[in-house]
Amino acid sequence: QLQASGGGLVQAGGSLRLSCEASGFTLDDSAIGWFRQAPGKEREGVSAITTKDGSTYYTDSVKGRFTITRDNAKNTVYLQMNSLKPEDTAVYYCAAHVFGGLWYGPGDARTFQSWGQGTQVTVSS
Repeated sequence: QLQASGGGLVQAGGSLRLSCEASGFTLDDSAIGWFRQAPGKEREGVSAITTKDGSTYYTDSVKGRFTITRDNAKNTVYLQMNSLKPEDTAVYYCAAHVFGGLWYGPGDARTFQSWGQGTQVTVSS
């Protein structure tokens, strides 16, 4: 299971840190992705981290503003979001890919087999 938390309401330019805590499996053998979905829009891959070697992925719109990190001891992945913009407003989901499954790419939702509940991020202008 995945438990996402840390969403909230913030003004433009502000910061939030999202957490994704995994239970029932270890991050050592997985990749974790963050996705977001705004009203009326398709789900978008935001960031991902491969926990074996720590390689990361960011969609272009968040590069330089968001940072994904992992704490394997806490079985938790974090998404630090800085310089937030109103267009970052969405429900954010974390998802896990267990190695052995098909890999469509770090920003493709099909890569991830397990999904947590979403956490709302609202950025006011």
